[in-house]
Formats: sequence, structure tokens, C-alpha cells
Amino acid sequence: MVARWKPVHLGHAAVLEALTERADRVVVGIGSSNRYDATNPFTARETVEMIRIALAGRANYTLTGIPDLGHGPRWRRMVLEVFGPLDLFVTANPYVRDLLKDDYSVVHPGWLVPPERHVAIDGTMVRRRMARGENWRELVPADVAAFLDCRGLVDRFVREFGPETIALDTDGTSR
Repeated sequence: MVARWKPVHLGHAAVLEALTERADRVVVGIGSSNRYDATNPFTARETVEMIRIALAGRANYTLTGIPDLGHGPRWRRMVLEVFGPLDLFVTANPYVRDLLKDDYSVVHPGWLVPPERHVAIDGTMVRRRMARGENWRELVPADVAAFLDCRGLVDRFVREFGPETIALDTDGTSR
């Protein structure tokens, strides 16, 4: 699975847990690992830590950075090289699904997660709440919230990207 994980929220946690419960080995790609901006406001290293926190006690996974190349076909070739043969590729991104559908069996993360664990949350929702000073902690695992607070990452995000985040439409485009 490749996602940006910025930040890791309850929906991500449910998918990560489902993946590690159902598979012998999971490869988790940190998408846009080379970007630091309003939609990628945490570094690759910080994102790795959030995923490790969410998967505490589990060992059957590997984390790898997947940079944003700004070119779908080239990105697809890179993903095929990095991941190699897979039994399943998980993504909620329709563009990524279309890029990889001829190479992998591609499924939506909701397919893996039991219905009672489905959570209607995305990273944009969490980042908007952070930017507005609203309650975002209820949307992320408690240990991830503690990590973000202890490292001052939410304050940094608000300082560096808060106004820009608030100005973004839900589809990620500026108003």
C-alpha cells in the first residue's frame, strides 16, 4: 500500500492493522516522501514514526519512501521496481488504481477493513482541524496525537501551513 499518511489517522490505523493481520508480509509505501508542503506537512522520518506507533507490537511490515515524481507513468515504473511482485496492492486513490490495475490486483482499503472499523476520515480533514485549532485528536490514534504534540509538530504545521490549509478546497485546490 502507498499513501501519504500525513498524519496517520484512525482510518489509516484500521487499514494498517488489517493489512498486518491478513498478510504474512506487508510493504507500506510513504507516498510523496520527497515533499514538504501544506498537503505533506510532516517529513518522511516523522511519517515513519507515526506508522511505527500505529503498528506497535507488529513486525511483519517494511516501510519504504515513494517519492512524488510528478509523472504518472514514470511513478508506476518506479513502484513496480520498488515493490516487485505482489499478491495485492491497496489504494484509495483512483489515479493510482488506474496506473497499477494492469500490474497488480488492486483493492480499495475498505475491502480489507471490517465494516465496524470503517472510519470516514481523511488526512485533509485532520489537517484542516489542526489549522483551525479544532479538535483533531479524536481523529488520530492517541499515541500518534501524543507524538505530534510532544514533538511540536502541530504547532509547526499551523505556523508554516495553517493559513494555506484553511484556504484549500476539499479537493486540494486553492480558492
